[in-house]
Amino acid sequence: MDFSQPRQRFYQAIHPPDDRIDLALAALCIAQEEYPELDIEAYLNTLDTMAAEVREQLPAELYPLRVIRCINRYLYEDLGFAGNRDDYYDPRNSFLNEVIERRTGIPIALSLLYLEIAKRIEFPMEGIGMPGHFLIRPVFEESQIYVDAFNGGEVLFPEDCRERLSQVFQQPVELRSEFFQPVSSRQFLARMLTNLKGIYLSCLHVTKALGAIDRILLLFPDAPIEVRDRGLLYYHLDRLGQAKQDLERYLELQPQAEDAVRIAGLLDRLQEKD
Repeated sequence: MDFSQPRQRFYQAIHPPDDRIDLALAALCIAQEEYPELDIEAYLNTLDTMAAEVREQLPAELYPLRVIRCINRYLYEDLGFAGNRDDYYDPRNSFLNEVIERRTGIPIALSLLYLEIAKRIEFPMEGIGMPGHFLIRPVFEESQIYVDAFNGGEVLFPEDCRERLSQVFQQPVELRSEFFQPVSSRQFLARMLTNLKGIYLSCLHVTKALGAIDRILLLFPDAPIEVRDRGLLYYHLDRLGQAKQDLERYLELQPQAEDAVRIAGLLDRLQEKD
């Protein structure tokens, strides 16, 4: 593969086993593709400094809720971090360097910042990829505490989560156990990139959307929707050989897909152009 330097560094960052992936490093590699001059080490050092400042403020008794209150006070009161409601779909909200600099972002990006500080003070937390919203929770047995990093670190219990989802979808939502499953590091990064993909497609930034898909496929090479969407973008860019390869691969992965007939028809048109 012919990778640019940021892409190569991202590939290296996601190469270790999932539980050893450095999420902050990988996220900054995603950002470096947008900001080629980005100094990744400087932002990692910033996270170290932030965590050290939190550690100085920790209470003597490290009960989970007390630690969460300490992190919340530091991030949201002292530094003024907040969810970006005014311009939610600004791509800068998804880049960790911009989140740190501008002190705002979307739920998953603010959750990443929170997780990285918690990790550095040895307070393990994990991401919870609920549909339509991203939360985090402390890692201890039968934890029923969730933290909404987008909403000032608000502490939620399962019933609060149901209400939050009902607000997101504007209709009653019944909780299901899969809503509360922790996400792996690769799933976390793929969700960040999927957000960027959607933003770029809505703005018709086809090349940038293609770059997001390429990186999702580095994480999950056989993700059928991404293979299909990359093939369709290749077709849009008149890169017909690559389009044909991806669309054929999509039908191999999903022969019973709802759009299989439409994709097969597109492949027939590509065959006629050969």
